[in-house]
Amino acid sequence: MRAGSEPMTAGSGEAGGIALVISDVDGTLVTGDKRLTEATVAAVRRLRAAGIGFSIASARPPIGLRSLVAELSLDLPMAAFNGASVVRPDLSTIEARTIPAAAARSALDRLLAEELDVWVFAEGAWCLRDPDGPYTDLERRTIGAEPRVVADLGTLMGAASKIVGVSRDHAHLAACEARIGAALADQATVHRSQKYYLDVTPPDLDKGQFVAWMSAHLAIPPERIATFGDAGNDRPMFAQSGLSVAMGNAEDAVKASARAVTDSNDADGFAHAVERLILP
Repeated sequence: MRAGSEPMTAGSGEAGGIALVISDVDGTLVTGDKRLTEATVAAVRRLRAAGIGFSIASARPPIGLRSLVAELSLDLPMAAFNGASVVRPDLSTIEARTIPAAAARSALDRLLAEELDVWVFAEGAWCLRDPDGPYTDLERRTIGAEPRVVADLGTLMGAASKIVGVSRDHAHLAACEARIGAALADQATVHRSQKYYLDVTPPDLDKGQFVAWMSAHLAIPPERIATFGDAGNDRPMFAQSGLSVAMGNAEDAVKASARAVTDSNDADGFAHAVERLILP
């Protein structure tokens, strides 16, 4: 797939313009308090009216996409778990992979050794040891589900779709990303999806692979795909699309990897970029 396409500065579903938009969700499509603004909903509606497809690629589990499907009338396949799962709008599975058991065990041990709270998404459930730990209330609101308390997370290592290290110490989590990512190279994919979440997902799968999958699935060349994101796990998606847009709230390294930068997720950055860069 091409990673060096020239950016598209305007387009439509017609030949030559942007034909598909794929957006991250948290930190990008929704506000900090997890809301879709009227401007964002209207922007997605305008994309559809212009004949431009729209989908999402998220670190969330499939269940966490349900409300978005309803509010945005989504009708294309979507990526969950940073691309490890591809699901239909009814959340039925098209493709799904889990982390190899040995890599999952290694990830769990390393996350615990770093004194992080650990969540495991496995068997369709959000599993953890402490239901009152950091960011659990936020995750409840985000995915619309209650966690399953599991005394020994090690029992889930053969079925884990995603393992998350959680911390209020964002600098420490960034350092953990580098250390654990290096230790698990070729065994798992390691990216922060938020400043406070460090995601471990199956190897050789990321949001960029989902963009490539959608390109083949819909027969849309990558240079006619636009991607939006705010975090390190969105950079592989940027590399597979003709137009990549970083949110104003993104870290500098994420902005540097994008072809354009828009306003923050709390200032309707997605909607503004759609109007300025994509719609004719």
